[in-house]
Amino acid sequence: MLIDAYHRIHDYLRISLTDKCNLKCSYCDPVDSEIESSTQSQFMTVDEIDHLAGIFIGEGVKKIRLTGGEPLVRKDAKEIIRRLSKYKVELALSTNAILIDQFLDTLQSAGIRSINVSLDSLQKEKFAQITGRDYFDKVKSNIDLLLENRFHVKVNVVVIKNVNHEEILDFIRWTEDVPVHIRFIEFMPFSGNHWDHEKVFTHREILDLIQKEFSVQRIPTDPHDTAKPYYISGHRGTFAVISTMSEPFCQGCNRIRLTADGKLKNCLFSKGETDLLTALRKGEDVLPLIKYCIAVKNERLGGQFSSLAEAIPNADMIDNRSMIKIGG
Repeated sequence: MLIDAYHRIHDYLRISLTDKCNLKCSYCDPVDSEIESSTQSQFMTVDEIDHLAGIFIGEGVKKIRLTGGEPLVRKDAKEIIRRLSKYKVELALSTNAILIDQFLDTLQSAGIRSINVSLDSLQKEKFAQITGRDYFDKVKSNIDLLLENRFHVKVNVVVIKNVNHEEILDFIRWTEDVPVHIRFIEFMPFSGNHWDHEKVFTHREILDLIQKEFSVQRIPTDPHDTAKPYYISGHRGTFAVISTMSEPFCQGCNRIRLTADGKLKNCLFSKGETDLLTALRKGEDVLPLIKYCIAVKNERLGGQFSSLAEAIPNADMIDNRSMIKIGG
């Protein structure tokens, strides 16, 4: 098992397939940033992803989520999904859903049933403003396609004050007749995304806004859950809040991240990384590197700060990659 100094067992691996995307979301891949995509040779190959996944599974990993960038833009994404489906783990996917209709058969054959879809606005024009692309109708129709095929669909909404926070109730109303599970995510700081604490719409603010119109009840969770889920009587769907900024959930963290270029991050906010890919390509045993990376994991928030909401004025104080370079 992969256990850190605080006795947290890490059995959930997120693998980024690429740092490329067919959207240009301002909070993830800012237009005016100097983010450069990795070259193909810097990415892990299919065989390398398969090999590393096998090592992690051998050490107790029970769930693997494929992320990006947008994982489905990678040309060999179908082969990666097929290869990983042979393992006895829960396989899941995070996507912007633009290409879902081209992958439906692959996802079904691989046994993937849980899909997280990024959708930050239910307004076509605002969607285009946030993402830099006019794909709203495509995303919405592919969400409907997933629901029609009985996938468990979580819709991730990054809430930014005075950008889309006024749509929170619209997302809640969507859950009344549609079995979609909304996850409101507090705006987090990463390199180049112009974060500041004034733009954060917190868990408490989200809940207060919803409770003005709806009666909500909390859904029980286990210690590893990052989302605080709720349900509204009579609604087919649910909603949750991921309160990274105002109420961090580090004490139950079981997640580790493998970037598309083969670096292991033991925390979303860790400034340190462990290079597995270079060692692997040299024929070295990477397991000691993996265990060391987990062993030195900080207790909270990558060791960069003790709390987030008021501790840092802007993202320039964060020593980390951009979100698109880490993986969602």
